Amino acid sequence: MAEFTLELNDDQKQVKDWLHGFAADVIRPAASEWDEREETPWPVIQEAAKVGIYSLDFYAQQFFDPTGLGIPMAMEELFWGDAGIALSIVGTGLAAVGVLANGTEEQIGTWIPQMYGDADDVKVAAFCSSEPDAGSDVASMRTRAVYDEVKDEWVLNGTKTWATNGGIANVHVVVAVVDPDIGSKGHASFIVPPDTPGLSQGQKFKKHGIRASHTAEVVLEDVRVPGHCLLGGKEKLDERLARARERAESGGERVKNAAMATFEASRPAVGAMAVGTARAAYEVALDYAKTRSQFGRPIIDNQGIAFQLADMRTRIDAARLLVWRASWMATTGKPFTSAEGSMSKLYASETARDVTAQAIQILGGNGFTREYPVERMHRDAAIYTIFEGTSEIQRLVIARTLSGMPIR
Repeated sequence: MAEFTLELNDDQKQVKDWLHGFAADVIRPAASEWDEREETPWPVIQEAAKVGIYSLDFYAQQFFDPTGLGIPMAMEELFWGDAGIALSIVGTGLAAVGVLANGTEEQIGTWIPQMYGDADDVKVAAFCSSEPDAGSDVASMRTRAVYDEVKDEWVLNGTKTWATNGGIANVHVVVAVVDPDIGSKGHASFIVPPDTPGLSQGQKFKKHGIRASHTAEVVLEDVRVPGHCLLGGKEKLDERLARARERAESGGERVKNAAMATFEASRPAVGAMAVGTARAAYEVALDYAKTRSQFGRPIIDNQGIAFQLADMRTRIDAARLLVWRASWMATTGKPFTSAEGSMSKLYASETARDVTAQAIQILGGNGFTREYPVERMHRDAAIYTIFEGTSEIQRLVIARTLSGMPIR
């Protein structure tokens, strides 16, 4: 078992420097343009594919890093570059995690490569869980999957929302209800292969931030997928549903549903994204405070500014430590007995929101304009306290974990 350490090894340092260079040289120069265009930055994704960042091999190497620090390190550097473009590059990863968390080895080997494509023909994937009436309340999900035993097919109907890459994805991973009588325990995940009839893009959202990332509704109308597209297989599903029914009747311990399994695995990574955005805003504010003079001296000489920067840096480092701890625990199989994954996501996301706001304040009027990137960073940071579990939901998860109450 890898010991927890705050020191990156030589290989990790090389990867970190490589990613930082890509973020500085490729992502940052394109950030403002794609934020204004509010379109998927396909040329940047393709460039990432050419150098090996947007690929199954790269994410597999980081995912299986025995220290657990590969993914958070990568997320922090890419999102330091720009959150919208970085999310377009890594958004496929949530669907991939959904397959890794719930799929068989055959399904993992079949579908994850199709999510990425190759450098000459890049593809993206979408994880579809949220619904218009079921965001944080996953138990209220209405999308249904009904098994057609004669044809060995599942028939999916419903509408998903807030899906990154929704409608433009090559592969969609859809969470649906298979047994409505047992609430969130009656959910399962399905692969919807490319060009499957009945799947269409609904509304594309015009967003406050992360505007270079495509977010849309996904409409499913009598979408038929083969039986082998049920992640984990029907035998495993039937066993899980049977256990859930027995425990529901006896009041026993809960069984995790498919969406929750994916989110638990990805929350520290979202925290790392937030750390990257916060760090970027802090660095802009620090440089500005050193060079901006008022009343005959740099504004960093003023205690009011210096103390803000001290607090910003302290919170960023604390957030990173929580993210690294949770990532290490997840990789080494240590249980989140105090909801450490949710802790990391909660603290890092609120740090990003607050630090980017402080950066605007330090830059004053300049920070409020698009001439400086902190305005965009602040808009981008707002999403971290909302997606993949709001701050309120993270607090609920933490509180119920500490109290021993079930998380529904």
